[in-house]
Amino acid sequence: MAVTMADIQHLRKMTGAGMMDCKNALVETDNDFDKAVEIIRKKGQAVAAKREDREASEGCVIAKTEDGYAAVVALQCETDFVAKNSEFITLTEKILDVAMSNKPKTLEELLALPLENGTVAELITDRIGATGEKMELGFYEYITAPTVTAYIHPGNKLATIVGFNKEGVDASISKDVAMQVAAMNPIAVSADEIPEKVKETELKIAREKALEGGKPEHVIDRIVEGSLQKFYKDSTLLQQDYVKDPKISIAEFLKQSDKELTVTTFKRVSLNV
Repeated sequence: MAVTMADIQHLRKMTGAGMMDCKNALVETDNDFDKAVEIIRKKGQAVAAKREDREASEGCVIAKTEDGYAAVVALQCETDFVAKNSEFITLTEKILDVAMSNKPKTLEELLALPLENGTVAELITDRIGATGEKMELGFYEYITAPTVTAYIHPGNKLATIVGFNKEGVDASISKDVAMQVAAMNPIAVSADEIPEKVKETELKIAREKALEGGKPEHVIDRIVEGSLQKFYKDSTLLQQDYVKDPKISIAEFLKQSDKELTVTTFKRVSLNV
């Protein structure tokens, strides 16, 4: 049976593989689409195995919100050329849409969800065969809160999602906080959320610096405590200076709108930013 251009385009739409790969698979299987898909998928698996040791440091990071749920995914690849390709961005969007619809708890659960003619993981493997580049779903994060917001930095290399304790938060306020997370990269919402091990490390570093600087023993504790408080101010979202008005903190910025308004959670995913 002759392979037509319509057949090739149909298989390409099904798999995302190149035109010649689709034609060869159809010729080899005498136009059996199921067997042709299997051939293309096996090629993707073979390429994936060969590229396993390569670094996938580029990619596309996007986020979305809906009804108190926000998610961010990062599909990674080897080169910026592939990362900027419209088909790669579309694939990332499809994966995010699956996450938004199914709300998986882990990245592994997301990879196992059905998408098109297989699972998310299988579709990524198919694209590896089509591009010849290593690809992997590097990050999947989600939050739930009365109000959620998302920010995608231009270039699709960085995205943040933020949750607030109240419904109906003004969009300009929530966006500013999401951009704050993107710009200042806090490690926690507040000091209470910082792990004790991290606090102990900061205290140890501060004490060692004070001793090396020859500070008197009776003032070292005060110096160490001051260093810890500065660490909190630099590293916790609510205590950070608001980037648009450094005279106030993020906590004070939120209280200008509502004295009870605060951030409950956030996630930040970045590639090379």
